[in-house]
Amino acid sequence: MTTFESTPGQLFIGGRWREAADGARTEVVDPSRGTAVTTVAEAGPDDVDAAVRAAREAFDDGAWSGLSGRERGRVLHRVAALIRENADELAALESLDVGKPVTLCGAVDVTNAANDYEYFANLAQSQDGALRETPMNALAYTRREPLGVVAAITPFNFPLILAGSKLAPALAAGNTVVHKPADETPLSALYMARLLQEAGVPDGVVNVVTGTGPVAGEALLRHRGVDKVAFTGSTAIGRHVASVAGEALKPVTMELGGNAAHIVFEDADLEKAVGAVIKGFVFNTGQFCMGGPRLLVARSVYPTLLGILAEAVPGVPVGDPRDPATVVGPMAAEKHLKKVEEYVALARMEGARIVCGGERLDLDGGYYYKPTVIADLANDSRVVQEEIFGPVLTVQPFDDEDEAVALANSTPYGLASGVQTSNLARAHRVAGRLQAGIVWVNDWAMLDPAVPFGGVKDSGYGREYGPEALAGYTKVKSVVVSLD
Repeated sequence: MTTFESTPGQLFIGGRWREAADGARTEVVDPSRGTAVTTVAEAGPDDVDAAVRAAREAFDDGAWSGLSGRERGRVLHRVAALIRENADELAALESLDVGKPVTLCGAVDVTNAANDYEYFANLAQSQDGALRETPMNALAYTRREPLGVVAAITPFNFPLILAGSKLAPALAAGNTVVHKPADETPLSALYMARLLQEAGVPDGVVNVVTGTGPVAGEALLRHRGVDKVAFTGSTAIGRHVASVAGEALKPVTMELGGNAAHIVFEDADLEKAVGAVIKGFVFNTGQFCMGGPRLLVARSVYPTLLGILAEAVPGVPVGDPRDPATVVGPMAAEKHLKKVEEYVALARMEGARIVCGGERLDLDGGYYYKPTVIADLANDSRVVQEEIFGPVLTVQPFDDEDEAVALANSTPYGLASGVQTSNLARAHRVAGRLQAGIVWVNDWAMLDPAVPFGGVKDSGYGREYGPEALAGYTKVKSVVVSLD
């Protein structure tokens, strides 16, 4: 079976593949070459309505929501097994769609997607209520129940992982789902629809509508049949999502933009720190909400670290994502490449020093940008304060711990942060002061389905992963039985 035979490019509604009601289709572009590789259906409001209705019918008939958590867990374990069985196909598909190196797709994206379903399969049977002691002559207890129909709206940068981080807990809790993947990277969502069905997820429990945010996404967000919205994307769109959901009093989980600070203290192991710093800003070509694009360095080691980066970063392999040796692939779309170019041009206008990179890489017509390190920018520069979402690192010195924390917390974002130090007390002390949903110490991007992540401030609210995520897809009902 070839990649495109296994992803028919149609909408998946009620367990059936179908074209959009108006027959509209849109191109999917290979970012490593800038050329279209296939087309997929472009859903309109009628298609979204059909998907939500299918999800509602599936929820109400109890074929999934009526199962025990253990039974749902068995199905989700089969999903995890099928992901692993189809790992090569999924990795190739994700690499083609997003432009990330195929080795990274296999080691990170596919592996984590399988782990997502496996973890929540195990957690599905642990949704215990609680017996509550009261002075009443009554038996009082609580129940955890599914919310109903969940709208899962996912971004372009980690299509497979971020779909799993929403669908797995939503399904484990007994909900049904309508998934709207990013219009730029829909292929793995369509492939996963087939695997979910093959694993035994009943028809209508998972529906996939491909299309644009302003049309399909907006219709899904505003649909009165949706009971919860799970969204990952930009802060600007997140504000709109929260506003619309708030009008309908729908619960929302939102993981939004980030601009994480990575602090290197003078007592850090610089060799290990540099590896974590580079990983933090080039991982997924910098298209990572929890990336580390702001490097804060103790002044005593600032020149040394800049010199190491100047030598090491140009040696990071950039190229064809199909090449197993590639570490950094292209940007996912031309518009993202242009955004990075605009920020680097702004840095030059502000008198910044381009330590390395700072330009496109002309390769096969793809959307490549050289990993870039920028120094000598003021903290109030837009290049420092705003989310670039590309392989660009700004570097700033600091004089003491208080200044490091103040600089780290100085942006509107609060998704992730990092600390490099050999002082255990300092690691815990600084981690407690940083305004972020997750803090890594002496590494970067250590993620596991058991460890929750999410934002504070403009980076959103609610949590993905862990028991906290599962709880976010349930509602609590109290039952009080009179014993008179």
